[in-house]
Amino acid sequence: MTHYTGSVPVEDLHRWKPEATQRLLGYTIGISDEDWHKPSPLPGWSRAHLATHLARNADHLRVIAEAADAGLPQPVAPSRAERLAELERGADRGGLELQIDLDTTAEALQQTIERLTHWEATVRLRGRDWPLAVIPLARLHEVCIHHIDLDCEFSPDSVDPAAAAWLLRWVLDLLVDADLPSLRVEADSLVAELGAGGGTRTVSGSDARLWAWLSGRLPADGVAGAEGLQPPLLA
Repeated sequence: MTHYTGSVPVEDLHRWKPEATQRLLGYTIGISDEDWHKPSPLPGWSRAHLATHLARNADHLRVIAEAADAGLPQPVAPSRAERLAELERGADRGGLELQIDLDTTAEALQQTIERLTHWEATVRLRGRDWPLAVIPLARLHEVCIHHIDLDCEFSPDSVDPAAAAWLLRWVLDLLVDADLPSLRVEADSLVAELGAGGGTRTVSGSDARLWAWLSGRLPADGVAGAEGLQPPLLA
């Protein structure tokens, strides 16, 4: 665990994550088969790729959480080649299959989270060790960031401000070793330091907008002080 995420508010996340999930599912149920297979803002990905990725992410987090809560070793994750092959197979499906996959995997993950008790157990995500309590936060990030990627009317400003404060903390920790110029990030809820080298640039904005900008989903003009600087897409 690194500095910014700290002690995750699990009870609040029990509310924020299901709300974000239902908002996403309420949008995706109206997507036509044709529109599912149109390109998304992510290079090489259609909306169907996004749906498949979200469903497999729910499966992945559920399996990790179940093992950690039971005190078992973390299962071996599929290889990158296996994940890509599964993504391509899933993206060939029609809208009904995609919606069912999104719905059922999200519900299975939620049921697992509601049963968890050993929140301090260690899990490994994104090449780092974290307490089990970050699982619902990691999922909230996935749901919100990919809702933006679906290219609908959902924007960073649509995110609950209290939830956005924790999404920003999560991304700050994910980017702690990223190749970024030296940044002073001034948000509603905190001030953070990122990157290295050269003079420090101050970038400011709301928690939600800074979370989206640091995740590569908001143009530089969406926050103050970021002119000419666009962080790469963060999955």
